[in-house]
Amino acid sequence: MDDPLVPRLRAAGCVYAEEEASLLRAAAEGSPDPGTLERMVVERVAGRPLEVVVGWAELAGTRVVVTPGVFVPRRRSAVLVRAAEARLRPGATVVDLCCGTGAVGAALLARHPDLVVHAADLDPVAVACARLNLPDGPEGPRVHRGDLWAAVPERLRGAVDVAVANAPYVPTAALATLPPEARLHEPRAALDGGDDGLVLHRRLLAEAHRWLRPGGALVVEVGADQVGTALALARGAGLRAAVERDDDVDGIAVVATLPRPATGLDQSGPQV
Repeated sequence: MDDPLVPRLRAAGCVYAEEEASLLRAAAEGSPDPGTLERMVVERVAGRPLEVVVGWAELAGTRVVVTPGVFVPRRRSAVLVRAAEARLRPGATVVDLCCGTGAVGAALLARHPDLVVHAADLDPVAVACARLNLPDGPEGPRVHRGDLWAAVPERLRGAVDVAVANAPYVPTAALATLPPEARLHEPRAALDGGDDGLVLHRRLLAEAHRWLRPGGALVVEVGADQVGTALALARGAGLRAAVERDDDVDGIAVVATLPRPATGLDQSGPQV
């Protein structure tokens, strides 16, 4: 028998109406309120993101809590998880900047429970949500409120192995072209990246050398047309830079690495 929710969802523009209907039913199952499912369907039909309606999203195999008013993790951000994971060592210190729900940090911690993970966001709503996904650890609070690197505990200066950042990178002029789900239900500050979309990336890269350990890396998500500029920004900040692509999720990241100090004999020749 066909699910009667499917036509309603499809009429509202939900491309994967059958899958969404199943997820909504599963989320409402067990609720003591018989009107829960209908309320959720009405919210979804009105344009609220599915992840907010059901209360969760999945990133790189890890389910995280999503609360209203927080940037919804995108599947493409799995490129950050993959690129960061490739650069981890046992017990590494990881910082998730512009963390939103804390999904990237939570995914890395789920895969590597020995990591020391910290996350930061300026938005108090995002910080509250991230604390649900990254509860306090052995060293105390994992999630901090503040502006980019300034929110990171001072004791981590020069000791961060990998930092990840899904900073907003939509150019201001392009915000009007975003789907209504994003424009109407997500905070503008989590979407608006300034004139070229890289305003926060400039600040992140400029300060990275103060926080990364030698050989440590900052991994930032970017759009396809921003790769060249982001690479130049990283190199201009004294960092080695490379591009990571994950075609499976259509994700792109720039990896900026702090060079290790030169070691060994002076290559300029003997001093006489």
